[in-house]
Amino acid sequence: MGEEEGKSNNSLEPMDKKKGGYTASIFIFVLLALDNMGFVANMVSMVLYFLGPMYFDLATAANTLTNFMGTTFLLSLVGGFISDTYLSRYSTCLIFGSIQVLGLSLVTIQAYAKPLQPKFCGVGKSSCMEGGIGFYFYASLYLWALGSGGVKGALPALGGDQFGYKDEAKKLATFFNLFMLSSTLGATIGVTVVVWVSMNKGWYWGFFISTMGSLVGFIVLALGKPFYRLQVPRDSPLIRIFQVIAVAIKNRSLSLPGSSAELYEISEKESAFTNEKISHTKQFSFLDKAAILGKGTKAEPWKVCTVTQVEEVKVLTRMLPILFSTIIMNTCLAQLQTFSVQQGNRSMDRNLGSFPVPAPSIPAIPLIFMSILIPLYEYLFVPFARKITKHPAGITQLQRVGIGLVLSAISMTVAGLVEVKRRHYALAHSPLAPGGISLFWLSFQYAIFGIADMFTLVGLLEFFYREAPAGMKSLSTSFTWLSLSFGYFLSSIFVEIINAVTARIAPSKLGWLHGLDINQNNVNLFYFFLAILSCLNFVNYLYWASWYKYKTEEPDTKVQVEEVNKAPLIENENGSKVTTEEASSVQTEENKEKVSSLPLIENENGSKGYN
Repeated sequence: MGEEEGKSNNSLEPMDKKKGGYTASIFIFVLLALDNMGFVANMVSMVLYFLGPMYFDLATAANTLTNFMGTTFLLSLVGGFISDTYLSRYSTCLIFGSIQVLGLSLVTIQAYAKPLQPKFCGVGKSSCMEGGIGFYFYASLYLWALGSGGVKGALPALGGDQFGYKDEAKKLATFFNLFMLSSTLGATIGVTVVVWVSMNKGWYWGFFISTMGSLVGFIVLALGKPFYRLQVPRDSPLIRIFQVIAVAIKNRSLSLPGSSAELYEISEKESAFTNEKISHTKQFSFLDKAAILGKGTKAEPWKVCTVTQVEEVKVLTRMLPILFSTIIMNTCLAQLQTFSVQQGNRSMDRNLGSFPVPAPSIPAIPLIFMSILIPLYEYLFVPFARKITKHPAGITQLQRVGIGLVLSAISMTVAGLVEVKRRHYALAHSPLAPGGISLFWLSFQYAIFGIADMFTLVGLLEFFYREAPAGMKSLSTSFTWLSLSFGYFLSSIFVEIINAVTARIAPSKLGWLHGLDINQNNVNLFYFFLAILSCLNFVNYLYWASWYKYKTEEPDTKVQVEEVNKAPLIENENGSKVTTEEASSVQTEENKEKVSSLPLIENENGSKGYN
């Protein structure tokens, strides 16, 4: 990697500023649209693939999908860590993209080849997967998950790096909105065209289209390399975190100085060429002990940490309650990709005129709505709100997330009411009777949740990217996907627990979510349970959002470098010349030696300073 490619956000060369921006982002948006086309199409329809050719029962099919999705998003941490530490975000995307295409290719082959598919093993069994066929199924599925997760861990930060200058704050907010718009447009094609092909022409055709879409997308991403601002991987973020914790524990018996200015920090001149500086905060003051430089102690790693390094750990610690407060919402999202699809397949009229609409294509309605709403939000609401709030994004990222959490609770309530209506009709009529309530009743819960996702997902991506320390952008942005991962895993846990508990207390001795027939289940009660849980979670979120302190950076280091360079030179006793900036710095051993050689003079107000 060339030197000019590797300058980080706050040390980009003038020539690098000609790179990046919207020109570079176009390549990222194309990949997002093509990749998301297949990813979302499979996300909303694979539960039917598991129920059909793979012979899972309802609960196992739902859990297999949510476990796959949860693993995919959990593995984004791997991509985030690697792209912060060992490889550029660009290289990380291409390597994991290759793994993703390989996994998708193997899934396509199994969907096509009958000998690689399980044989029906009878009613009452949760799964017919066994032996080599089962191994092939799970190996290809989770190879796909590894590749997709790694890409998700690096791609948002790669896009954010194209708007890394401080005067590009408004453009960064716009980027994340367009990031969502590109994903939405791709998903719209996926849940209409790809889903229809999968259910009418064969599952292997749907997987094949997804594979080719991802392959073309990564080729386009590779072609954009001359236009990108690429970062140099820094020290391992985990090592920096462990250093702060270890030194703070070692210094636990020391007393904190009266002023934060006495804590160890590199000088302004040095920070301009190494890393950003983060202002000291009073939260988690125990960690400040890691920045105490003892007498006779050299400033070395594992002996003392800078204030900025300590604040990096504080920032990540403050983020954790925000991350955990969004998990319940993503648990609700999992239901729209499992049980809601099953709702559409039973006792609902799926015809649009004479055209039968596949149940997994219902999300097309909110996706189309979002494709219209996102530009309106960006180009009408944000400029209007910006005039009032003076915030570059119109409203803060945490306010945006809060709106999404409220809407997700409303979505689950609507989902429960629609299921009551659908189930009432289903139980009053023969399962073979034609007609039923319109499939488009499901569009209400999808539409409300789609808007919620627009607010929350973009809000979290921008929040974690903006607040992250410079060397942890990918890892921090992966927290968004980590929330999704925990939400999907929690969904699987809830399904198992709810089934077990309700089977014990229900007169029928059957759980709310048992068996294959959704008409004999109580999915509506499960939706209402999640709606109540979402309301309680929102109260919890309000507390942590009001507690959170946004990161504040020191003044722009570029300006500081110019000021240092322009500072007048003074001559010390040995005849060498230093700047007044160097003379005032006492943070490093080198500057300490320079300062000690300068004579003190008394100012008019009686204080003493260096000549």
